[in-house]
Amino acid sequence: MSNAKILWTKTDEAPYLASFALLPVVKGFTQSAGIEVETRDISLAGRVLANFPERLRDDQKVNDDLSALGRLTQDPMTNIIKLPNISASIPQLQATIRELQNQGYDIPDYPEEPQTDEERVLQKRFAVVLGSAVNPVLREGNSDRRPAAAVKKFARKYPHKMMKPWPASGSKTRVGYMKEGDFYGSEKSITVENETTVRIEFVGQDGQSVILKESLPLQKDEVLDAAVMSVKALRDFYEEKIEEAQKENLLLSLHLKATMMKVSDPVMFGHAVSVFYKDALEKHADTLREIGANVNNGLADVLRKLDKLPAEQKAEIEADIMAVYDKRPALAMVDSSKGITNLHVPNNIIIDASMPVVIRDGGKMWNKDDVLQDTLAMIPDRSYATIYQEVVEDCQRNGQFDPSRMGSVSNVGLMAKKAEEYGSHDKTFIAGAPGTVRCVDADGRVLLEQPVETGDIFRMCQTKDIAVKDWVKLAVNRARASQTPAIFWLDENRAHDREIIRKVERYLGDHDVNGLDVRIMRPVEAMRFALDRIRRGEDTIAVTGNVLRDYLTDLFPILELGTSARMLSIVPLLKGGGLFETGAGGSAPKHVQQFLKEGHLRWDSLGEYCALVPSLEMIADKTDSKKAAVLAKTLDDAISAYLENGRSPSRKVNEPDNRHATFYITLYWARALAAQEEDEVLKAKFAPLAKALAENESVIHEELLSAQGQPVEIGGYYHPDETLIDKAMRPSPTLNRLLSTL
Repeated sequence: MSNAKILWTKTDEAPYLASFALLPVVKGFTQSAGIEVETRDISLAGRVLANFPERLRDDQKVNDDLSALGRLTQDPMTNIIKLPNISASIPQLQATIRELQNQGYDIPDYPEEPQTDEERVLQKRFAVVLGSAVNPVLREGNSDRRPAAAVKKFARKYPHKMMKPWPASGSKTRVGYMKEGDFYGSEKSITVENETTVRIEFVGQDGQSVILKESLPLQKDEVLDAAVMSVKALRDFYEEKIEEAQKENLLLSLHLKATMMKVSDPVMFGHAVSVFYKDALEKHADTLREIGANVNNGLADVLRKLDKLPAEQKAEIEADIMAVYDKRPALAMVDSSKGITNLHVPNNIIIDASMPVVIRDGGKMWNKDDVLQDTLAMIPDRSYATIYQEVVEDCQRNGQFDPSRMGSVSNVGLMAKKAEEYGSHDKTFIAGAPGTVRCVDADGRVLLEQPVETGDIFRMCQTKDIAVKDWVKLAVNRARASQTPAIFWLDENRAHDREIIRKVERYLGDHDVNGLDVRIMRPVEAMRFALDRIRRGEDTIAVTGNVLRDYLTDLFPILELGTSARMLSIVPLLKGGGLFETGAGGSAPKHVQQFLKEGHLRWDSLGEYCALVPSLEMIADKTDSKKAAVLAKTLDDAISAYLENGRSPSRKVNEPDNRHATFYITLYWARALAAQEEDEVLKAKFAPLAKALAENESVIHEELLSAQGQPVEIGGYYHPDETLIDKAMRPSPTLNRLLSTL
């Protein structure tokens, strides 16, 4: 017996609901190998509650599980299965607070525009739960992300049906990006020579300085960057693209990542809103300021705040906003039936989810008439926009991709130690006046500085040397294991990448790369190389930085598999443990909405099944547990059977959903354990269960199906009642009885 432990994260939305059906199965099977499975709460509501213990009764207090998990990443035996969680925008945080308050929790309101020192402290306190609060804490290793062999085989044999052809008559779709004044063009980068501590300060034109960040420790040999987004150049860019879209009859769309880039991107989003609706917003600027309307939270926030006004004044402003649409290009729609546009809410336009769908849908997005139309996709910063334009041009030349023939583009991502932009939140500032933002070391030397104008966005990023060294090692190991070309996507014309290229070239010298195809290419060239190979059915490893890791591990899986939730995501932690991520949760809110409305949960837990396999393999390797190895192998066999037999959840009510899928993975896993010959104890234990599950298949099917077709009450969205969820997600008495025998 292994005496090992798997830590299963309690998160949000559909993956959280699905865990109530799946976890009893996982616990029942793994205890046969002496493996404990425990949950840790990293949900948005859980993080909020953990942050305000002094305001809660003893029976309301929760542990700060996220911080505890962060400490455990330093333990070589740590084994975490991480499900998708909400990277909260301000509107999502506010909705969570309201729900908790309604449930009797004394959580304070979030101060959007703090006026007092107390409110500023409170805003800073809430900042730790906003945006990508979870991933930087847990991702103490680099990323190895690829489709499991069984998943890719199934995807080729039964290709998804969501691909739409690129028009033979030609497509006008394109990506619009800035040519100057962006982060890419302004970036400066250095490699730190010695360990030191720096401060970030703003120096005004009058010579007066203000400390923005008092103390930032730097390690020897880490890469430090500073870049600025010019607000004037950004607004000029938006206006230019709005005019182009109007002239060419293109849908206008914006693609940012306001969740992960929780400081910079909401501001960039807000400028897009204010430029597009400027006639109405400038006319009523004083009134909107008085009622606290914040364009950084989207047009939805403006419309919501209008409720504070007298009916006549509200109607006047609403009419002026509607009049804007007569003078501006049509906006891409998020939900045309509800009139929700691309500029409605910042967390609706997550670039790594939205741009792959543009490619999948033949270069089009939905307009207000619910018809697909060519789009001008605005991605302001050049750092990564150009790779999407390369995909657009490839499809315009060669047509749509064929999932039945496509190769794969797996990813080795530089992610450890809050690498690159995704670790920049606490070093991003909006300039309050013209001047200079500079980074000054303990000896008073200026390491980096950037001139800024009022409203400009200053951003500083760090990349630790140990993370780069491990990233190179992981890339070489994956290239050798798969005998696949490994391409580092790095641009020598970008300041940060030049520093990283020097490190990559140095650390490649530590490895035997004879017989391996390991190269460095500019991102556009690397994309062209990868697209050429996947069209020929060949595989490639994209070795990328943190942001491109995020973007590409949605782009290629959505094209290849129909969803990024089916990817295998392994994070070998730097200290020897393992973090096993279960896919993307971008569609999770829609799944919950359907579940609450009609009792059907279409979330596919395949990502969880796939993540559990390497989790068990790690236990087998570290504890020499033959039972854990058998559980891993038989689960892998069960996943193949699950796919071959088409047991993925249906999208339609009164058809098999996530709960049926859980039943079938249970059946196939039990069958595989009953059929294996490596462990007689496991064989004897699971043979009766496999037999009973098979004999009761039709009964269980009907019991699960009977739970659909009517609304479901779970007592909340962000902080639901677990008793109600358990009842809703485990509605089959027969299945529950059989699982209890374990």
